[in-house]
Amino acid sequence: MKNFNDIPLNLRSVLQDDLRLEVYRLKLAFKVPAVTSRNVFQEKTSYFLFVTDSKKRTGVGECAPLRGLSPESESQVENILEELSENPGLWGDYLEEGLSGFSSVRMGLETALLDLFNGGAGLPFPSKFTLGADRIPINGLIWMASADLMFQQVEHKVKLGYRVIKMKIGSLSWEEDLELLHRIRRAFPPEQVELRLDANGALAPDEAQEKLEELATFHIHSIEQPIPPGTPDLMADLCENTPVPIALDEELIGWETTADRTFLLERIMPHYIILKPSLCGGLQGATEWAELAGQFNIGWWATSALESNVGLSAIAQWVYVQQNPAVHGLGTGQLFTRNVETPIFLEDGALGWKAGVSPKYDLIFEEGERIV
Repeated sequence: MKNFNDIPLNLRSVLQDDLRLEVYRLKLAFKVPAVTSRNVFQEKTSYFLFVTDSKKRTGVGECAPLRGLSPESESQVENILEELSENPGLWGDYLEEGLSGFSSVRMGLETALLDLFNGGAGLPFPSKFTLGADRIPINGLIWMASADLMFQQVEHKVKLGYRVIKMKIGSLSWEEDLELLHRIRRAFPPEQVELRLDANGALAPDEAQEKLEELATFHIHSIEQPIPPGTPDLMADLCENTPVPIALDEELIGWETTADRTFLLERIMPHYIILKPSLCGGLQGATEWAELAGQFNIGWWATSALESNVGLSAIAQWVYVQQNPAVHGLGTGQLFTRNVETPIFLEDGALGWKAGVSPKYDLIFEEGERIV
């Protein structure tokens, strides 16, 4: 193997030639169709990695590519997982450079190895959070729907204890979006509810400045990806002049090296970046993005990307050890008709962990298909 200067120390120490990888493919069904700016999801596919060492300890991770957003296709994911299974002695090479463009696979492999390193109890990052002594505040996500249904979602989230609401715009007409924001602000003033918006690139670049000025009247905390990714010069100009702080999300996908990530942040200088480990380089990539953001005084928070409870639990544990006090955009594990049982739970707008409770992977074995 090569030297592992770019691999976290605890991953380096657990790598060995006798590791064995099994992979199960599982389709997770949504309780109600998940409507995004790009797709309507009825179900999604996740791959669960079980890495076992010579002492019969097993670490578990989830590879959750997101169709329409992840650069890697499901068939590409399955091919790379087969290669990993056949070549455990080369996992160091894969983690160093061989998983470029395969963020979801990196995320799954990292999580499984970190879990294995810590004894295989579903604890890739043990902390006060996994001891049940602290929680992670999260925002309430409002799914795209009619204006009335979106307002009802906001009301429900506030009743549940959320004080930060994230709402996607762009599915309604601009006039309907503005009226909905008026309605929300009449019911929930800024001192009661913080509003984060996610445009998913819905604003036309030549109209974005004017529309951001209209949005500013609603005391918006930030807006994610106001214009489509891939035009860093236009985004840089917008960030310099916007009355509403801008967060990069999809813009981070595909930037794989430290030099490229540094270039992007220095060129655009956003106010915030949104880190989805399954999309922006795995846990190691997300950690580097966070460190670079700190160097440029750019804020950040993390968001899950429709993972099952396995991936969600790993991201939550990673988030906690970063000690970033922001309100994060993590899921709640309640989207699917059935989910893998982990100790994670939701209460009063925060994620907690039931200490001493082990994950149960029965659903994966009963309904999943072993592919490796």
